Amino acid sequence: MLIDQHHRIHDYLRISLTDNCNLRCFYCMPNEDYHFMPHQQLMQPDEILSIAKTFVALGVKKIRLTGGEPLVRKDAAAIIQSLGSLGVDLSITTNGTRLEYFLKELQTAGIKSVNISLDTLQREKFQLITGRDLFHKVQENIAALLKRGFRIKLNVVVVKGLNDQEMMDFVKLTKDQFITVRFIEFMPFDGNKWNSDKLVTWQEMLQQISPHYLLNPIATAANDTSKYFAIDGHQGNLAFITTMSAPFCSTCNRIRLTADGKIKNCLFSASESDLLGTLRSGGDLTALIKAAIWDKHAALGGQFSKDFENIDANTLHNRSMIAIGG
Repeated sequence: MLIDQHHRIHDYLRISLTDNCNLRCFYCMPNEDYHFMPHQQLMQPDEILSIAKTFVALGVKKIRLTGGEPLVRKDAAAIIQSLGSLGVDLSITTNGTRLEYFLKELQTAGIKSVNISLDTLQREKFQLITGRDLFHKVQENIAALLKRGFRIKLNVVVVKGLNDQEMMDFVKLTKDQFITVRFIEFMPFDGNKWNSDKLVTWQEMLQQISPHYLLNPIATAANDTSKYFAIDGHQGNLAFITTMSAPFCSTCNRIRLTADGKIKNCLFSASESDLLGTLRSGGDLTALIKAAIWDKHAALGGQFSKDFENIDANTLHNRSMIAIGG
């Protein structure tokens, strides 16, 4: 069992397969000329499985695969299949542009839930945000997932002046489809030009939606990062991830493993521990993992408070979102 000094049990591991991506979303990737990690620096399939087995032995019950975009990795199918043998709740977060090549592998690995990052429902704006004209592909793959019975969550990072006026269009998606739309508060990372003026808090989101729909709160698990709501007559649900205005650190159970094998005990942690280097040198992974989790800060990586109006993003010490894995 992995417990930190604040008595939180950690049983959810997020594994980044790569820092590479076929999109160029500004809030995730610092610039178009971003230099990706060389292949030899990345965890290899057998190393991913070995490290994952160690975490499972320490009590991890859920593993989510992330990136970058995990499905741009050439050996992604093999990695997915190997992790599917661990008997844990396996899921994936993707930008949705390459899902058509992996539908069979996702199903045979036991993946039932897919999170898709999608910040606009407008083709032109999608190209503006991502730098790529692939909106139609994402729409086709969402339809393919629904047809095969996958649970879908759409992750929408809401940025003031960019897509905040599209929230009602996203809500309408839940009317006749079993989709959960999760509105995410814009968070600061290296190079993403964050400032509090661009932040739309979940309270402000509610103010925009509530006059049109009655939102009924849904009870959630203790470790859930989202505040869920049902809407009468809608097959899908809404959720809000409130990292900036209402942090949920006190019940956090998450561990992050970067594509180069560094453990981050918090999304905003400035410190990392090198699991891959330890594995390759024959060191003790278990001791390193336990020490990293024990040292976890009480909230927000110890780097800032929930007083988000006074955050200077330039003073934060962290990777870009794409290099962390979300």
